[in-house]
Amino acid sequence: MKAIIGTVVVIACLLGGYLPHGSFGILIQPLEVVIICGSALGAFIIANPGHVVKGAFGGALGLAKPAPYNKDVYMELLGLMFRIFNKARREGLMAIEADVEDPHSSELFNASPKVAHDHHAVDFICDYLRLMISGASNPYQLEDLMILELDLHHHEAAAPGEAVGKVAEALPGFGIVAAVLGIIVTMSYLDAGPLEIAHHMSVALVGTFLGILVAYGIVGPISSDMANRAHDGSAFFMTIKTCLMANLNGYAPQIAVEFGRKSIPGVNRPSFQEVDEFLQTQK
Repeated sequence: MKAIIGTVVVIACLLGGYLPHGSFGILIQPLEVVIICGSALGAFIIANPGHVVKGAFGGALGLAKPAPYNKDVYMELLGLMFRIFNKARREGLMAIEADVEDPHSSELFNASPKVAHDHHAVDFICDYLRLMISGASNPYQLEDLMILELDLHHHEAAAPGEAVGKVAEALPGFGIVAAVLGIIVTMSYLDAGPLEIAHHMSVALVGTFLGILVAYGIVGPISSDMANRAHDGSAFFMTIKTCLMANLNGYAPQIAVEFGRKSIPGVNRPSFQEVDEFLQTQK
């Protein structure tokens, strides 16, 4: 929603400052849009593999929705981690094997629906619990493996935003291309009157204007917001890792969850009292 609001503010301020002194009609140049945006799209498709192109469009459209990782989701995650660790501590690691093998049918996971719907997070949790159940109990080796996987995950999550950022960098150049083409067209009207030449010059300059506007007013901010969401996702997985590692190192379930709470970014981090009261309902 904030992406939509921001875009509206950019366009409203731009038109609000321009219209008292200029004509709105001259800004409506569909062919300039085709040249600039079409060329940028083509270059974007050439430069990136299919999954990045798909992820970029999906990520950009997803900015219209609220950010997926908020305080409520983190609270659900801490509750899930506590229930898993508590059950394993009371009944043994084998007691959670059925939950790990089929998390979609697990009461432990279904009690945290927002986390359960994030299949990447569920797979990450289950993969390492499965290793722990299988006897992989060396914390150093598992932590190295987690770090490697998280680095790969962050790289993949950040790739669409970075690709969109490169489009933003290229758009002013495509705006100049459109302007040069407009100048070429204007040259064929040199024998016309001054007003006709001035009109075509204005149309040519609109190309430069549109390229810069779309780059810095729309596509660049979209790229930045996508990067922020990729960072938020990495922080969420880091909290999962912190909880798992604390449990693997032998800390009691509530202490392991407190380790995880400390790793949550401040804007979404619940207080110790909030988590403590919440965990009392999970026992």
